[in-house]
Order: sequence, then structure tokens, then C-alpha cells
Amino acid sequence: MRKRKTSNAQRRKNLEALTPLKHYRYREVKRFTNSFACVVGKGGFGTVYKGNLPDGRKVAVKVLKDTKSNGEEDFINEVVSMSQTSHVNIVSLVGFCYEGSKRMIVYEFLENGSLDQFISTRASSVAEWRRRLYYILLGVARDLEYLHYGCKTRIVHFDIKPQNVLLDSNLCPKVSDFGLAKLCEKKESIMSLLDTRGTIGYIAPEMISRVYGGVSHKSDVYSYGMLVLEMIGATNKDTVKNTTSNTSSIYFPDWIYNDLENEQQNRIYGDDLTKEEEEITKKMVLVALWCIQSYPSNRPSMNRVVEMMEGSLDALDVPPRPIFQIPMAPLRESSTLSGDISVYIEE
Repeated sequence: MRKRKTSNAQRRKNLEALTPLKHYRYREVKRFTNSFACVVGKGGFGTVYKGNLPDGRKVAVKVLKDTKSNGEEDFINEVVSMSQTSHVNIVSLVGFCYEGSKRMIVYEFLENGSLDQFISTRASSVAEWRRRLYYILLGVARDLEYLHYGCKTRIVHFDIKPQNVLLDSNLCPKVSDFGLAKLCEKKESIMSLLDTRGTIGYIAPEMISRVYGGVSHKSDVYSYGMLVLEMIGATNKDTVKNTTSNTSSIYFPDWIYNDLENEQQNRIYGDDLTKEEEEITKKMVLVALWCIQSYPSNRPSMNRVVEMMEGSLDALDVPPRPIFQIPMAPLRESSTLSGDISVYIEE
């Protein structure tokens, strides 16, 4: 027991040396969360509580589960990687708590919660949400561009999905949950991973089988493309539900390709969209389809994705249809793969 306490204390000191973030004692966290009274989220990682710092700032406190499966590694990944970032579209970390088995991350509180929660409860019309969605997804693209090219060390997130995109009071998107992230040198194009990490439905095919190529920052590009497609489907969920209700094995982008090829795009657009809104929607779809190409070498980089999102629809071609079939995860139901293929079901 004495040896274990010494080891934990040394790890905490090492972590404090790696990051300028404030280190909170457990008793402090318990105090400003009112003994963890207000739950604002739950998942396979643990529970998120709302808190109020002494200076009046609202914060969210993620309390990680005490698990033997890569829990400590994920915690250190998140604290170290996020402490090295500063971007309008990344959740700001305030501090952390690391005492024995207690691992907690304190970050800014975002009023509108996650993208999947907000879009399922607040969308009043397809037209309204397509306009907002474009700017939200453009913000996520800019964040990934920053992680891949704007940081001193490249950061690959490996878990881009609606649950990890949070919205502030102005609906500005902020990417969160860097527990599966990996840091690598920018000159390194291929990463060496001993595990499979990501979320079913968003995980790139090369993460499952190396026949598609090596794992790299292009894995985030794939996840981003699936995020875009799912959010477009979510804003027109009645059509998507009717489309997929008779076949549980359908690969989600297949019917989008079919509609583009047959020029039957009402299922993509929905009803009552202006010509401008239809063009924005088609542009998002085409960008997403380029992002989910089977082989990483055929996907655009995130700086190119930003250019495509900001550019003209006329400059975009319809990409080839991917040759693989990986089932799309239902909205708000996902399985996270991490470490030794450990599976966590998020609620």
C-alpha cells in the first residue's frame, strides 16, 4: 500500500509538471459541486457534474470511473493534450483532481450540452437547423484543422462524434473528451497503435483492418464525415427513419449516393428549403462523402475540408462510392472501443 501511494503521488507530480492547469484537491471539488449534487451527463467514462467555483464561474466536472482498463492512461491523455490547446472550438480546461483512485477533470460549463442532445430536443424546422448546422460543422472542421496543423505537436482525437461536440450559449461548437487522443510529430504520417480506439459508426476502416492503410490523422477526417452525415439525417430524421425502417443492415451513406445519382434529393434536403439552403446542404453532403472514402489517401486533409466547406458548391465533384460497409450507429447510442478492445456503452 505504501508503494502504491508513493507511485500515485509521483504520477500526480509528473502530471502537474506537464501542465499549467490548476490541481484541485478532492475536498475542493466536493465543495464547489455541492457534494456532487447536480448530474449533467453520464457515460461509459463516468459522470459529469455541474459546479460553481468560488469566483462565480460555472464548471463541469467529469469524474472518471475507477476502472483498470486504460482509465489512468485516458485521463492523462485528456489532461495533457487539452492543456496544450487554445482554440475557440475546443472546450477549455480549468483544472484536474488526481488523488489516489480519484481522477476528475474540471472544464468550462456549456449551457446547451452536446450536439446530439440539442438537435434532438430543440430543432424547430429543417430549414432553421440546416443554416445553424453548417456553421456548427464548419467550427468542428476548424477545430480539427487546428489540432492537426496548428498545435506544436499534432493531436489526433480518435473519437469525433455528436456526443463529444458541446455547444455554448451562442451555439458555438467546442470539441471535448480527449481521452482517446494521441500526440504525434507532424512529420509522422502513420501512427503505431496497439489498440483499436473510437466509436462504432464513426471509427475509420483502417482502425479495424490495416488492408485499408495505416492509421493517421486521416482517421479523424473519416469520423468528421460520418458526423456530418448523421447530423444532416438528424435534422430530417422522419425521412431517414422511413428510409431505413425496413432494413436494419443498410449502410447509412448508401441511400445518399443513390439519391445523388438518381437526382432524387428530397430525402437529403427535406421540405421547405430555399435554393441557398439546398446548396449548403448538398455541399455538406459532398464534403462528408469525400471524408469517408475507404482509403485514407483518398480523403482530404482537414485544412482542405475547411476550404471545401467555405468554398463554392460548383467546385465539388461527387466522390466515388466507398467499397466497404460498416453499420452506422444510431443517434445517441454508441459503443466506444479503447485499449484492449474494451467496450463502454454510453447512456
